[in-house]
Amino acid sequence: MARKLRAPDLPWGWRSMWVIAMFDLPTDTPAARKAYARFRKNLLEDGFTMMQYSIYTRHCASMENADAHIARMGQKLPPAGEVRFLAITDRQFARIKVFWGKKRQKGAPAPSQMELF
Repeated sequence: MARKLRAPDLPWGWRSMWVIAMFDLPTDTPAARKAYARFRKNLLEDGFTMMQYSIYTRHCASMENADAHIARMGQKLPPAGEVRFLAITDRQFARIKVFWGKKRQKGAPAPSQMELF
């Protein structure tokens, strides 16, 4: 019978999480552009970094921490447009393949285990 692993028993790469925020927001009016800029600024203030245009990532120490950031950003959504949050483990994030043109590039470096923010 397999023993169910508790969070402290799991390896670091399975406990630590990445939150990926993907959004498609309208920018056709001055008010929509302002809402877009405000949402982007809120992501940066919450510790997200830009991965690509309209895709931001944030490393979190645990799933509970990832849920807290998703809930926080969920309260700051703009009135229009689509926003998606995806939480994946550090191991899954490390398997992202990055290409620039037809050449493969190295992915983002993994954060250290000790983070203050």
